[in-house]
Amino acid sequence: MDIREQLGLEVQASQSAVDAYDEAAAQYLGVNRTDLRCIEVLLEHQEITPSQLGVALGLTTGSVTAMLDRLEKLGYLTRSPDPGDRRKVIVRATEEARAKGWELYGPIVEDGASIPASYTDEQVELLLDFTRRSRELYERQIAKLRERIGEKRPRKR
Repeated sequence: MDIREQLGLEVQASQSAVDAYDEAAAQYLGVNRTDLRCIEVLLEHQEITPSQLGVALGLTTGSVTAMLDRLEKLGYLTRSPDPGDRRKVIVRATEEARAKGWELYGPIVEDGASIPASYTDEQVELLLDFTRRSRELYERQIAKLRERIGEKRPRKR
């Protein structure tokens, strides 16, 4: 097997390991995978609107509302009126969500920091380019797949 095939297999194995870890993390938190992704988005932002969450997660308004209801009940988020526009709602992760997020993913961040530290700056640039281009490939394919899914949906009359 040549080195490129080995790389492809390792990338796939890495994706599978991340997926398996995320599944276990969701089970630990008592949520589904979409809810876990929502918590991740909330932890990336100080605050976000439900419509922005819907776009980030590819969910309908009704699905976002149901998800936010579940996560609020579990204590992972708060909703409050936007001080600049009382018609809007602002969603924020709770300290409990932040603490549990760090409990689950902090060791990966801390242990993972040693990996790029063992490479030269040029090697890290190469890895960054590979990772970015791989992500962009998947984003293009996601867009195409979602387009195909949309074409398969029955049209409302």
